[in-house]
Amino acid sequence: MLAELGVPAVEDPLAALLKLAGQILAWQEATAVLVNGLEEVRYEGATGAEQLRAEVALYERAMDRAVAVLSAIARLNIEERLARVTERQADAVIDAIDAALAAVGVTGREAATAKQAAARHLRSV
Repeated sequence: MLAELGVPAVEDPLAALLKLAGQILAWQEATAVLVNGLEEVRYEGATGAEQLRAEVALYERAMDRAVAVLSAIARLNIEERLARVTERQADAVIDAIDAALAAVGVTGREAATAKQAAARHLRSV
């Protein structure tokens, strides 16, 4: 079934891991609502043996997965890595603007004004 979906390769594993963490936390919250709605966490099965409700097991699994993914994020310093990627992208944009201005002969005060305008535009988007 998954093969038919044509799932593309992950291009940005750091962002994908952060997205997955958000989904896992949302699932954990959804299962918490289910557990909070229970009057009892156990019930007596058809054989008379005491059974744990499936909602409780789902909640426990969701908590375990949240711990695993959040620990991985903390261990990998993902926020710091994404900040460095953003800084490198900003440096590349500045270098491209400098090269474009130099190519058309814009220098000095005019070049500084153009870079300030570009910076304002980039901040707004």
